[in-house]
Formats: sequence, C-alpha cells, structure tokens
Amino acid sequence: MQYQGVLKKMISENGKTVNYYLDMETDFLHMNQMLNKTIVLSFVTYECLSCGLEKEVYRQGFCKKCFFETASAGEWIMRPELSKAHLGIEDRDLAYEKAAQLQPHIVYLANSSNIKVGVTRKNQVPTRWIDQGAHEAMEIVEVPNRYLAGITEVALKEHVADKTNWRKMLKNESEEVDLSWWQEKLREYIPEEAKEYYIENNEKTAINFPVEQYPVKPKSLNIKKQETYEGRLVGIKGQYLIFEDQTVFNVRANEGLVVSIQLK
Repeated sequence: MQYQGVLKKMISENGKTVNYYLDMETDFLHMNQMLNKTIVLSFVTYECLSCGLEKEVYRQGFCKKCFFETASAGEWIMRPELSKAHLGIEDRDLAYEKAAQLQPHIVYLANSSNIKVGVTRKNQVPTRWIDQGAHEAMEIVEVPNRYLAGITEVALKEHVADKTNWRKMLKNESEEVDLSWWQEKLREYIPEEAKEYYIENNEKTAINFPVEQYPVKPKSLNIKKQETYEGRLVGIKGQYLIFEDQTVFNVRANEGLVVSIQLK
C-alpha cells in the first residue's frame, strides 16, 4: 500500500503506550501498526503549511515568505518571554496572538535525556512531553498567559537545562532524577510575578513509547538529500521514527515536505 501527503507532526495519544497517528490528507495512518514492517519513504516535493504553495520549506514547515509574515511563526512561539499580547501590543496579528498567548500555560519539568524545564499551553499537556520524548514529566507552575510562563522558564533555565539531547533520548539513556526534588529546589528561583501560580504536591506523568529496539548510534535521515529510504520500523519516540539499521527520521523537523510512504 502507498500513501502520499504533506508531513505534519504526528498526532499522539497517551495511554498504556503512546499511540501515534500521521495525517496524510486522504489517509490517517496509525503508525503503531507499522511497527516491524518495512517502509519505503520518498521525498516528492514541498508544500508550505501556511500558503499551501509548492515552495521550498525554510523553517517550521513554512516557506521563507510565510515564516517571516504568518502570525503562527512569530518569535514569541520559540521565545515565550517575548509575548506581548497581555499588553495589547501586536507582533503580526493581535487577534491571533491574544487567542494563543492569553490562555493558561504550564511551566514543567521533564526527563527525556536529562532534566529540563519547558513551557506549553495547558491544552497541550501531555502532547508536548510526548513530542520531546520525555518518559516522565511534571507541571510545576500554571500561569494565565504565555509571557509569565516565558519569564519563569528564563529564570529557571539558569539552574537546569532547557534543551533535550536528542541522541541520548533516542538511545534511551536518560538520567535518573527526582522531579519532585527538583521542583522544590527550583521554587525559590520562580519570578515574583509567577510565585502565586506555583503548584503544590503535584503528581508526575509517566509516558511509555512504542519502541522495540533502541538505536545504539542513531543516524539522522535527510530525506531531501537521499530522496528515498527503505527500512524496517522498530520504534517511535518523540517525533522520531526509529528503524532497525539505526536510522532515525524526525517527522516534525521535516514538516512541509510532501512524501510518499509505501508498505512492503
């Protein structure tokens, strides 16, 4: 069977094991069902996630023009502390920015390769943790807007990492950490404006990924350069497909690419 569509990050659903789905426009693929099957992945063309035109992807699934113009690629997305909608100040589209920024946000601790601090909208819990390949995570602060979450993350990342080591995450080499201990340790560094939103005695969330074989030396697949790749799928973690020959493919990093997927 063969499917074709523009790549967008896999949809995930937490359960006993995470379930992954890939929206291929005319087909909705349950990726867990492809485990232990041989897949042929081929690059076809580009399709900007904003304008829908066949233009080379620049960043985040957008062509260069859209990346610098669309409201959904504003700098505040990657750097929440730059959010200004709470002040009524527009970046690119104030209505969009108010809808996205003026809603509950979570500052969290997660363990994927090491302990890290991060920010996500409340309605993206636990999706954000799954996307990062975290096997456990905990909410530590819940604030009413993105700006407060951003300044809290900036303050806390002076004391704990804010990045995931993707190689260690894929190799399942995470450090043993006590999230509750770290939450209490970091409490004093939370900015004054956000201290009242600290969450007491919160429970951690455990996440189990559908991986049958972890790579020892993961090698990243550049499907644009290679054009076609064939391999047996043995796992899915974060937004990565893991193949038997140690090849890994980051679906999210390839958003905006039109690909075909063939099952052999």
